Amino acid sequence: MMDINEIRQLLPHRYPFLLVDRVTEIDLEQKTINAYKNVSINEPFFNGHFPQYPIMPGVLIIEAMAQAAGVLGFKIMNASPDDGTLYYFVGSDKLRFRQPVVPGDRLDLQANFISAKRGIWKFNCKASVGGVTVCSAEIICAERKI
Repeated sequence: MMDINEIRQLLPHRYPFLLVDRVTEIDLEQKTINAYKNVSINEPFFNGHFPQYPIMPGVLIIEAMAQAAGVLGFKIMNASPDDGTLYYFVGSDKLRFRQPVVPGDRLDLQANFISAKRGIWKFNCKASVGGVTVCSAEIICAERKI
């Protein structure tokens, strides 16, 4: 389990763009992670993203999945930004949205490592609310030394 302070040591994102609130499980043997984002009406994007019926923008759901995958990648490599390693979100395959995410939802994030070749990492990711999948994708990240 990782709290927000430990997550902030691995992800360079900060408010309002840090989209992982807590990691509930990391299994380095199976190379999987479970995390979540609490979706609040106070999120700045709700002011302009359908104010009469606020829904979380899909690109931010994808970003939340990518951030969870980034935490997993750092843990697999036993690396961190402090040692000059960063992960950049570079693409997705097989992306599907299934239902909207609204204020009050807990967005559960799951990432499973697929492969890593020449600094390109691939993860199978899923976001769900209440056990129902709202988004799934293969997330592709590039590992870079800075």
